[in-house]
Amino acid sequence: MPSLARRAVALGLTALVLYGVAPAIVEVLGAWPKVADLKPWWLAGMLLFEAASCWCLWELQALSIGTRDTTAVATSQLAGGALGRVIPGGAATAAATQYNMLTTADVPRAAIATGLAAATVLQIAALCVLPAVALPVLLFGFTVPETLLETAILALGLFIAMLGLGIGVARSEGTLKGVGRFAVRVSARLPGDRTLAPEFPERLVVQRDEVVERLGDRFVRACAAAVGRWVFDLLALATAIQAVGATPRFSLVLLAYVTAQLLAQIPITPGGIGVVEAGLTATLALAGVRGGDAAVAVLAYRLVSYWLMLPAGLIAWIVHRRRLSVSAAT
Repeated sequence: MPSLARRAVALGLTALVLYGVAPAIVEVLGAWPKVADLKPWWLAGMLLFEAASCWCLWELQALSIGTRDTTAVATSQLAGGALGRVIPGGAATAAATQYNMLTTADVPRAAIATGLAAATVLQIAALCVLPAVALPVLLFGFTVPETLLETAILALGLFIAMLGLGIGVARSEGTLKGVGRFAVRVSARLPGDRTLAPEFPERLVVQRDEVVERLGDRFVRACAAAVGRWVFDLLALATAIQAVGATPRFSLVLLAYVTAQLLAQIPITPGGIGVVEAGLTATLALAGVRGGDAAVAVLAYRLVSYWLMLPAGLIAWIVHRRRLSVSAAT
């Protein structure tokens, strides 16, 4: 009974949140005809960047697990991710689905658990580096590029800056503890019981040491994959903004993107649906993108980063089952 009560409360909260963000969802969905009018090369660019983001994630997980079976990693991640996108708070279900699919692909269980944990730590660390890069971008006054070539050049600079900063922080125990102390101070000012424990900085160092030990000489490659996972996804959003003809400051778009990713982690609606659309549209409007253009850009971005992942997950599951059948037959 308590379990049913918790589910009822979760569904009620999900419905309440969706009701609250319904106007934003209606505005975004109303932009469908305008998305269809976007130039094909912009949509192709978004798909290319999102595919590169997925590839970086698969490479990161494969390096962290220590397997060369990237196909098993890719199919399990897509299938698990698709399931997690349709279930409220589905991150745990997505992880369990990927774990089970990898075990059926004969990947060692112990390697899966520790590898996926290490990959998650690196992903979160790379996402946390993004706001730190926003300050120099703001100082130089960069706007969203107007061409895909300019976007690629900016992406290269962003990638190098994030990778250098991330590895520098990871290798410096003093800097890492400083970041941890700053996080403790910030958490102490948040409402509710969200204060991080005083030993959080030391825990960061311990986790860093565990990840470095786990990856060994694969550490730098894994960091590059973790950075690429976010940079390419950010470029998909930047391309969507280019497609509608808007040129806001890139630093503000970067901060809007980080906000959207944090909203996506809220385990209330599946994949943050509704919450992300509302939050991202609002933050892009604050960044200087007109309301109608922001809705079109957000819908185009979510089309390639969220909705297309659902059929991709189904296809990945079919491919996985097919591989198992062929392997059993031989």
